[in-house]
Amino acid sequence: MMVIRLDLKMMNKGVDRMLFACLKTVSTVVKSLFAIFAGLVLFCSSALAQAEAPDVMVKRVTEDVLSIVRQDKDIQSGNTKKVLELVEAKVLPNFNFQRMTALAMGRDWKKASAEQKKQLVDEFKTLLVRTYSNALTGYKNQTVRYKPFKMQDGADDVVVKTEVVQSGSKPIQLDYSLEKRSDGWKVYDVIVAGVSLVTNYRDTFNQEVRTNGVDGLIQMLASKNKQLESAKK
Repeated sequence: MMVIRLDLKMMNKGVDRMLFACLKTVSTVVKSLFAIFAGLVLFCSSALAQAEAPDVMVKRVTEDVLSIVRQDKDIQSGNTKKVLELVEAKVLPNFNFQRMTALAMGRDWKKASAEQKKQLVDEFKTLLVRTYSNALTGYKNQTVRYKPFKMQDGADDVVVKTEVVQSGSKPIQLDYSLEKRSDGWKVYDVIVAGVSLVTNYRDTFNQEVRTNGVDGLIQMLASKNKQLESAKK
């Protein structure tokens, strides 16, 4: 009887070890499958972003935003919170704000430390977002005309040209400079009636850096953003 009990205990221990090994194997397989699935999702998302042509992306984002603005009375009446939410969800992911900030600063960009560059990008992004948001609240049934677009094979820097058409006024030329990145095409400048939105800030930025240094420019941008925020309350 003792032998039988010992054998049973040994069998139970053996079963436990087998069960543990089995569960460990299943866990490993599940983790592997999850990793593969996650990789496929990221790959597909990246592939879709890269597959979308720059003019198609500009038109898609523009029409998505205008469609929402046309239907949302709160945005048309100047609801800042809803406008900012719309811009952050639909517009921001398609812009390269670091390159925009570097272009706006010109040679002074190299004078900034890594931490200063981060602060500059954050403040300049906030300023541009508020500028874009203010434009959306002034929407009055304008339409956008997309000009013919041709791109050379292998091109990684292009300009997509459009016109904003409004009743009773001449169309406003609105062009987008885009660069091709690993995660798709990103806008790094907007040219309004021939004037670069980004480089238009350069003289002001350079003057501030000469007078008060990079930290002075950061403070100037932060102060401007606070003023814009207060004006909307």
